[in-house]
Amino acid sequence: MHSAIRLVERGLVPKPLLRRGIRRLLRERLAELERSFGRDPERALRAWIEHMRGSPVALVPEAANAQHYEVPPAFFELVLGPRLKYSSGWYAHADATLAEAEDAMLALTCERARLCDGQDVLELGCGWGSLSLWMAERYPHSRILAVSNSAPQREHVLAAARRRGLANLRVLTRDMNEFATAERFDRVVSVEMFEHMRNWEALLARIAGWLRADGKLFLHVFAHRAHPYAFEARDESDWMSRHFFSGGMMPSHELVSRLDAPLFEVERWIVPGAHYARTSEHWLAQLEARRAEVLAVFTACYGRADAPLWYQRWRVFFLACAELFAYRGGREWFVSHHLLEHAPVRRTGAW
Repeated sequence: MHSAIRLVERGLVPKPLLRRGIRRLLRERLAELERSFGRDPERALRAWIEHMRGSPVALVPEAANAQHYEVPPAFFELVLGPRLKYSSGWYAHADATLAEAEDAMLALTCERARLCDGQDVLELGCGWGSLSLWMAERYPHSRILAVSNSAPQREHVLAAARRRGLANLRVLTRDMNEFATAERFDRVVSVEMFEHMRNWEALLARIAGWLRADGKLFLHVFAHRAHPYAFEARDESDWMSRHFFSGGMMPSHELVSRLDAPLFEVERWIVPGAHYARTSEHWLAQLEARRAEVLAVFTACYGRADAPLWYQRWRVFFLACAELFAYRGGREWFVSHHLLEHAPVRRTGAW
């Protein structure tokens, strides 16, 4: 396995062969999940939730920073769409561009979160600001507070807000293990941050305290159709866990509804994995088309010797994401949307 990984990271494995190898690893992952959950899936799910319950909110936030969020913005400006949306797009038609897919998913997110002008909105895990800036532009009387655990992301989002003349957006740099606020919000939104968290119940309890009585939480997470699992670097074959998702997890579609938390799921949706597969293919195409520019960015970041290595790692990462979400027509892994609100108050007594 070690020699195969070295060949991959040197760019010596043809792309069709890489795709075939990734699909083989996905089949192995599914077989492992079947062994873990197959005999008594309900008991296995309860055990997984108990494991989450005994964990900190985030296991290794510094690893997520190093692997994704401290990479120079210039890299993401080269490979992502114009809004720097580092998450799935929504492809409304066969010829949709990456820019159109970004806009369509941002609009869908706001619709499903039931946003309207004049609200106080908290975004947890704002990334490079695609959703925060979109909300600030389209809801000029709303007050947006965005939280990221990355200082470069905060600086990037604030600079973009200044260029656009947006005065209704604030950005904080905070570790989610420690973030707290006395403010109250009409909406809390989070796009592909919870996958980097582990104790969801503890975080949901905090969010419940930040929401007003009629407030709602909207979550966008990628998910497996049936089984949650951790990204763990157990051996050399766990390449993704080691380099891109240390401490992360793959939730299942129903996981949110099974948690013991003061927020209650009122609606959920599936975004077929085909949308994320196309998003990843677009990122891959832009990475390959701008190879020289990417290598220049990585040379400044990692040094000349390691720049080609990191180019190949991101190339394989985008390939792996594309194949994962395309698997079985996008029905095995996909994006889950969830809308939650305060749980109904239980009334007792004969009143």
